[in-house]
Amino acid sequence: MQKGLQLNPDQSEPLIVGTSSQLNQVLSVTVAGVNLPVSEQMKVLGVILDQRLTFEKHASAVAKLCNYHAQAVRHIRHLLTPELAQTLACSLILSRIDYCNALLYGAPTGTIQKLQRVQNNAARIVLQMRQRSHAKPMLHSLHWLPVDQRIIYKMAMITIKVQRTATSAYLSRHLQHRNCVRNLRSSDTPLLCQPFTKTDLARRGFRYSAPAVWNSLPRTVLESPPITVFKSRLKTHLFDLADIKQ
Repeated sequence: MQKGLQLNPDQSEPLIVGTSSQLNQVLSVTVAGVNLPVSEQMKVLGVILDQRLTFEKHASAVAKLCNYHAQAVRHIRHLLTPELAQTLACSLILSRIDYCNALLYGAPTGTIQKLQRVQNNAARIVLQMRQRSHAKPMLHSLHWLPVDQRIIYKMAMITIKVQRTATSAYLSRHLQHRNCVRNLRSSDTPLLCQPFTKTDLARRGFRYSAPAVWNSLPRTVLESPPITVFKSRLKTHLFDLADIKQ
């Protein structure tokens, strides 16, 4: 191979992502003369990838780990102040839910619900509420965005940072500002070009999901010059959106 690199078949595994018909056509991959069987899932930087990018196994693994920590916090909750209990929940549970959560944009509802149940459980523990208590008022009281809004928040933050810093290059090349030929009311709004795609899998890619999230934000959020103001207005908008969905 180039630059003297050699493939270790025992430590290598390929993963092919695609539609069901595409996946049925490939059973193995040959690299440097070595035949490697295609894996159904692969763990990369702590994220479990599967062939259809449902992230179901990843959500299950995160939920299992978070529930372990939630149970530990529950045992000592009577010894903690509300502030300390919330800090523990954020550092041990919410941080794991938020890790690489931009990848979950467009994921199946069942995948998101697994993580939402974990967050709801954490809110009940922090506020010392019963298991059957309605979660939405508790999330609002703790000022916690629901999981689907947290995903949109992460995607929007990545998008604005890529636009303003042009890093990383492999992401910035997928973003282009929309130029309106006609003089419309939205002509001076900093919208992004959204490419046409045919499959649901393609709509989950950054080149489509980033413009989709960005263009869905109100003008008051998009036109926030300092990034701190952008974050504040974005959170306010997403909290309002979560209240509408209640």
